[in-house]
Amino acid sequence: MEKFEKLTAVAAPMGIPNVDTDAIIPKQFLKTIKRAGLGKALFSERRYNENGEERSDFVLNQGPFRKAKILVAGENFGCGSSREHAPWALLDFGIRCVIAPSFADIFYNNMFKNGMLPVRLNAKRVHELIQFLTELPGAEITVDLRAQTVTGPDGQVDRFDVAEFSRESLLNGYDEIELSLLKKDRIDAYEKKQSVERPWL
Repeated sequence: MEKFEKLTAVAAPMGIPNVDTDAIIPKQFLKTIKRAGLGKALFSERRYNENGEERSDFVLNQGPFRKAKILVAGENFGCGSSREHAPWALLDFGIRCVIAPSFADIFYNNMFKNGMLPVRLNAKRVHELIQFLTELPGAEITVDLRAQTVTGPDGQVDRFDVAEFSRESLLNGYDEIELSLLKKDRIDAYEKKQSVERPWL
């Protein structure tokens, strides 16, 4: 998993509350277990019209936001079903961090498991950031996981909380398999011991 330490990038504003996982990645794209290629389907029902053409009024189709790596979103982002394809689609598009007042719990945890950082800031500050990004398309935000800070386009620095386990996993680029492999010596020793003590297993 790719490490996340500090990210300075263009941020896209999407202040709609209750954006669910079906909006992030509609159900017809859930047939694959491959992560690559899902970015094209991200928000597809909002990004494209019935003919498959881009909608010019959708934020991620607009010039400076096409390469956004940070999304500033509304309350309860990622609600709905627990599909892991939702963070996969965001990541494949290029989004590494979502800033919002609140997240659905399963989606919040799935982001960490996929090398992405969900950041909770208070609703007033998120609204201010959305206003800045709307008025100054292409403005950048800096997210520093070590310092646990977000620096907005206005220079204001806000601190965010994150669980220590999730923080360390992201800083080191450890997913669940890599965390298990850190204990490979102990796992091997246990298996050898078990094969001696219980050879019938």
